[in-house]
Amino acid sequence: MTTEQQVEDWVSGYDRILAEVGETGRRLTREEIQDRRTLGERAADAGIPLRTLVGRHLAVTREHWPASASTPAAVDGVLAAVEQSVDAFASGYERAQRMAVRQEEAARREFIDDLLYGRSDLGRIAERAERFGLLLSHAHAVAVAVGPEPYDETDPVPQLVERALTGRFGERSILVTTKDGRLICVAPADQDEVLLYFAKQAHAATDGGQVAVGRPHPGAGGVVQSYEEALNALDLAERLGLDEPVVRSADLLVYPVLTRDRQAIADLVTSVLGPLTQARGGAEPLLDTLIAYFDAGCVAAQAARDLSLSVRALTYRLARIHRMTGHNPADPLHRYTLQTAVLGARLAGWPGAPL
Repeated sequence: MTTEQQVEDWVSGYDRILAEVGETGRRLTREEIQDRRTLGERAADAGIPLRTLVGRHLAVTREHWPASASTPAAVDGVLAAVEQSVDAFASGYERAQRMAVRQEEAARREFIDDLLYGRSDLGRIAERAERFGLLLSHAHAVAVAVGPEPYDETDPVPQLVERALTGRFGERSILVTTKDGRLICVAPADQDEVLLYFAKQAHAATDGGQVAVGRPHPGAGGVVQSYEEALNALDLAERLGLDEPVVRSADLLVYPVLTRDRQAIADLVTSVLGPLTQARGGAEPLLDTLIAYFDAGCVAAQAARDLSLSVRALTYRLARIHRMTGHNPADPLHRYTLQTAVLGARLAGWPGAPL
């Protein structure tokens, strides 16, 4: 069936309505209005543009204008029927479009949930992915952005970020979405510039939110793995107080190693840093001193500035730590043990939380 024939089907019966209205001056019946709405829904499902269909209604109105509609009152009655018919038809058309959009959104959300959680057959996920522009036969990486508030796909922030990416890179096998209040970007592994640009845009759109980037992995299962790595990187950044706008899971691989044996880390922190709890004011001020000292590359002057202390006061604290723990922060042989214990304490939230 040609498009012209399809269009004629969607205006079927409209000429009869015009003729009857011209003779009687009546309004459309409830059944006729419902019929027009149904035709509009079917036309939308068939993919016929609304502009074409409205144009055809107007053309039929001109072709089949009732000869009896010669008085102002009769003309007004026919125009009212035209208005009712087109309005009912457009109402049905728009309803079908809204339903289609909701169904597409539901399918997209189901796919994203399955993709990021790996809850469905990976082969099936890969097939569905092509519908949303992803070729999961290639390796992909995932970036996750967190802001001061949770976001969903209807919020302006993710829409702004998505427009920025598609405006610069086009579709290009990129998926931008939200999950659990965070912004997500899935991109091919060989297009690192996409994730960097996403990070830049998300950081700005979320008023300084942090972005984590997982490592690239192949296949549908690789997307899940990269997503989990990005989430873990965000968690580590929060626990360690890292304030860099972008953190990469590849740069934080040592930390999961440290936390893999929690009992060993707890023993290390207790044995190395435990004596600091006996200090006046508790362990926290001296632990903060070690953190600043190691973060400054063991440069006392820089650490003192970061803590708003004099170099003499900082040196006194380091000497006190040496006396209490038996480990000298300035000695390379002791420094590794101390620094590992400090990292373990930061990851465990010690001394604020029990080990």
